[in-house]
Amino acid sequence: MAQFRQVTDRFSVSPQISVDEAREAADAGFVLIIQNRPDAETEGQPRSGDIEAAARAGGAEYLFLPVVGRPTPEQARAQAEAVKNAKGPVLAFCRSGTRSITAWAMGEADAGRDREELVRLAAVAGYDLAPVLAR
Repeated sequence: MAQFRQVTDRFSVSPQISVDEAREAADAGFVLIIQNRPDAETEGQPRSGDIEAAARAGGAEYLFLPVVGRPTPEQARAQAEAVKNAKGPVLAFCRSGTRSITAWAMGEADAGRDREELVRLAAVAGYDLAPVLAR
């Protein structure tokens, strides 16, 4: 089972989730699930469409925002906008959760949130964003 790591009251990240875990996330109250992992990145990975169907069946919205390498500023802004407009908690995932939290933090930093706070929040969730958010 994937580990949903809470970053803020409204945002959590996770390593790759399964179809069942997408339903569990929706049942747990996540209103939006964001997939930051491209389809077919590795053999045996669940397809985006299957994750989307499970999320929607559970009542959650779904956004496919694949990131290869470091998120672009456009991807970070798109993710930040999706999180901002969600009507409740959001879960974002990729292979390890790193691309998801990086996209979120870049979007937050771009909106003026304190970088040290973002690094601290990420560290509590188990991610080191100090190099990413260095000025």
